[in-house]
Amino acid sequence: MSDALPSGRPVPGPAARPPREAREAGDAAAAGAPEVFTPQERARGRALARAQWIPVLAARAVSTALLAVLGLTPAGARIVDAASAPFGDARPVRVLCGGLALLLLLDLARLPFAARLHVVRRDAGLDTRGWGGWSADLLRGLALSLPLALGALLGLHALLAAAPDTWWAWAAAAAALGVTAVSWLAPLLLEPVFNRFTPMEPGPLRDALLGLAAADGVRVREVLVADASRRTTALNAYVSGFGATRRIVVYDTLLATAPPGEVGLVVAHELGHVRHRDVARGTALAALGAAAGVCALAAALRPGPLLSAAGADGLADSRSTALLLLAVAAGGALAGPFGRAAGRRAEARADRHALGLTGDAAGFVAMQRRLSVANVSDVDPPRLLHLLFGTHPSAVRRIAAAMRGDGRPCCPPARARGGGAPAAGTSGAGTSGAGTSSGGTSGAGTSGAGAGDGR
Repeated sequence: MSDALPSGRPVPGPAARPPREAREAGDAAAAGAPEVFTPQERARGRALARAQWIPVLAARAVSTALLAVLGLTPAGARIVDAASAPFGDARPVRVLCGGLALLLLLDLARLPFAARLHVVRRDAGLDTRGWGGWSADLLRGLALSLPLALGALLGLHALLAAAPDTWWAWAAAAAALGVTAVSWLAPLLLEPVFNRFTPMEPGPLRDALLGLAAADGVRVREVLVADASRRTTALNAYVSGFGATRRIVVYDTLLATAPPGEVGLVVAHELGHVRHRDVARGTALAALGAAAGVCALAAALRPGPLLSAAGADGLADSRSTALLLLAVAAGGALAGPFGRAAGRRAEARADRHALGLTGDAAGFVAMQRRLSVANVSDVDPPRLLHLLFGTHPSAVRRIAAAMRGDGRPCCPPARARGGGAPAAGTSGAGTSGAGTSSGGTSGAGTSGAGAGDGR
């Protein structure tokens, strides 16, 4: 990996840690890092982010307003009555029919904004799907999400009927177990729904990636290539699965555009998530949050004005479904920024791990630049949007951290069992940074606050 930036300027060595005010400003120059993005690249990323935020925030606003109308007035109860009337008055029938009608109505309200987001990303060159492929993916998503949501509603009403006084305790435990099960099973059951995976051909890159994992003390079963180019031009790699199912997954787009060293650094970052058990921690945090949310739901929806406004006799009444959905959405919106803040800390820790494992700060900078430009990222997003919605540190912060010497490992790299593994960074693994997480995976995105950009 070259010791110069893409512009030809040499990379400076670690600098003294800058003042806190400069670091928090998020500006690359103020934080002590060289400027690696041209004004045109910054402007293009910011323009795309703004174009994406419009449909993303509009969809949130419209769905929240619709839920408020349905959940805080008898309108939601009327929809449940009308949807279930042709199929009988049994509680399970009313829950399933009414819940399906409400969920489809919400999806229909969000559909124009999802379509607009598709157009924005396709015009930017990030989305390679036509309307047929986009529609197919939309239907696949519904085929996965609707059964999960309806099953949760049906299970909740079964508990309300079987244990009217202690249902909340059983529901809290079930919610925690459900979150855990989805996190563990997603890599095996959900990922293949959207992508096809093929084993990476034997060769120096595959050997380098396996050697990097061995040097880090992480057991992986195989290295797979995902056919991401059918959907996007974005670059990504990740490590998914648990135990004997763990595998390294590399997007074919990354293989087609990045040198082997940068592919290696993406994987080094992902190995950091494994070493620090970030997926397990995130799953535990989400499970606790789900259990706490059920308890808060039980406290908030006691018999009283809210249920009366919704036209329901009690929480066990299927006509309370819209109010339940509103409460869940409100809880998710309130908890979201805290979960994303924890995610940003995990991503920064994985960056430090990758730098400590490879010792390649120059490659890390080159990787962040490549991925940010290819993914059309907003490299220094507005602070408020970043705090509320950012899943990763911004690119300028990640580059600044690498340049000021924050690549010291936060834990000593583990040696491969049995010895004989190549030292980190000796087998062609260099730098990278990357992308998305998909059920149970950890991604290293390049944009601090992507607007549904999947990175």
